[in-house]
Amino acid sequence: MSFKPMTSLRRGFGMFWRFIDATRRTLLNLIFLTIVIIILVAWFGGGVKPLAPKTALLLDLKGALVEQSSGNVRDALMANIGGDAKRTVQLRDVLTALDNAAGDASIGSVVLLLEDMDGAGMAMLNEVGAAVDRVKAAGKPVIAWGDNYDQRQYLIASHASKVYLHPMGVLNIKGFGRHRNYYRDALDKIGVTVNLMKVGTYKSFAEPYIGNGPSDAASEAESFLYNALWDGYTAQVEQQRKLPAGAINKMIDNLPSLMDEAKGDAARLVLQAKLVDGLMTRDELRAMMIKQGAPDLEGKTFRHVSFEDYVGRHHPKLFGDAVGVIVASGDITEGTANPGAIGGRSTSELIRRAREDDQIKAVVLRVDSPGGSAFGSELIRRELELTRQAGKPVVVSMGNVAASGGYWISMASDEVIADPATITGSIGVFAILPTAEKVVDKLGIHTAGTTTTWLADAYNPLRPMDPRFGQLVQSSINHIYSEFTAKAAQARKTTPEKIDEVGQGRVWTGAQAKERGLVDRLGSYRDALASAATRAKLAPGYRVAYIERQGSAVEHLLGLFGVSEAQMFNVQVKLGLMPAGLPAAAVADVTRELGWLSELADGKKPYAAVTHCLCALPY
Repeated sequence: MSFKPMTSLRRGFGMFWRFIDATRRTLLNLIFLTIVIIILVAWFGGGVKPLAPKTALLLDLKGALVEQSSGNVRDALMANIGGDAKRTVQLRDVLTALDNAAGDASIGSVVLLLEDMDGAGMAMLNEVGAAVDRVKAAGKPVIAWGDNYDQRQYLIASHASKVYLHPMGVLNIKGFGRHRNYYRDALDKIGVTVNLMKVGTYKSFAEPYIGNGPSDAASEAESFLYNALWDGYTAQVEQQRKLPAGAINKMIDNLPSLMDEAKGDAARLVLQAKLVDGLMTRDELRAMMIKQGAPDLEGKTFRHVSFEDYVGRHHPKLFGDAVGVIVASGDITEGTANPGAIGGRSTSELIRRAREDDQIKAVVLRVDSPGGSAFGSELIRRELELTRQAGKPVVVSMGNVAASGGYWISMASDEVIADPATITGSIGVFAILPTAEKVVDKLGIHTAGTTTTWLADAYNPLRPMDPRFGQLVQSSINHIYSEFTAKAAQARKTTPEKIDEVGQGRVWTGAQAKERGLVDRLGSYRDALASAATRAKLAPGYRVAYIERQGSAVEHLLGLFGVSEAQMFNVQVKLGLMPAGLPAAAVADVTRELGWLSELADGKKPYAAVTHCLCALPY
């Protein structure tokens, strides 16, 4: 019998691969079974011990505060195993923890540790601040402590009963605003031509690509927006800290001399300014909490329960009449998207699921989006319109941003509720068509060919754009803007001309939008839930059901048990899968903004009508 080395090699490789594949599947199955066992024991086995009296809720928030976590459970789990995890905290989990703590007899106090909370918008911060106020209203002290505070963290901390800072810490309140990058000269030097078609005097999204600085209209709009947001921030902090109006601006104006007087001691300065109640180290905080509350079983720290564990103790209702919540967070695309982003088709499917679910009696659309595809936005708006026609109330709750396409998807509702600091409006449309004919000319590349009509290759990024094609695109952009203003006018019970006066791509705060008739009232996410329940005539104690993308069998099982992201993280900690440290994951603005040109030039359509405000949070 002859020896065939290639055949033997293939067999050996096949056996080795089957061994690797079996090992992989076994490992994942073991992880899955371990997670299920932990959940089942916690749910059915009495594995969660009752909290003892005078327990403190330790709200140690790590990561960005978000409306909805991106990706899925499997992605998060595998990222944690590989050490690539980027922590996020869902707003809903924070509100659930604080509201349950307010009514929980075992919770004697709340401790806020916010120094690792690294991202949130003003509307979210306002929601958390209001929840802290509800805990205080229940007669429970809230203590905030930090090595340092940035101005977002401090806005929440200012709502606490007492605010403490490390003796060598810094409170960094600096104001709002930003400087954008402008690429006109850079693009000219490399030979890229940016062809812009738009409607909206204030539609400034594309200005970085066609100019070297902001237009007068953009500067006017941003100044009006930022000053309003800053006035709201300072007024809120001054009210919470019982400071005279204008105290924060006065301190910033005189900061160099005040620092000299404090001999460079930043912590002492903010204590003298009454922005904090005391300076203490972490061990001093621990000793104070033991004295005010109770020691733990070992007597080494104060009796407390972690945020993740506490959220895991409160399981949502699985059955009964409900208000269905659909989170629309992120940029809007036309197709499908995972949680943490908005797909025109996938989000429409979620709305359709809610409409066809007999237990869902009303829908709340929670919007946190600067916009994106006009077509994707219309798909979502239409499904909400059909939901209302089916007899189910629709209430929109605006979060940090509900602008441009984010406003478009808000136009088919019974009520629009915005936070005073929501960034909204930006009713305008544009298209960008970059061409690189000068680049290829420098490289000695030439394009030529034959077409049956002028339209067949009218937009070729390697050739100058045919002006007739530009005329077609501008005509389409004009039409889409007319549709935008007409639909907005119908929703707001006014005329397209009135909408155009407050449109033209201009952004507003929620409070400014209310004054101009673009939203119905100012309020919170909690107010939106209550409004939807009232409109659907639901009795108190109604269920809140989050309608989200149906994932794998694992995710479906976790969903049945109401497992939140916070609880999933807690399971990962118990399994020892979380990395000790989090890697820095900052994406450069230049990469992101120039990436837009590539994305817009690489679509399946000849061009894309975009309703996006590029309105990054200004702090």
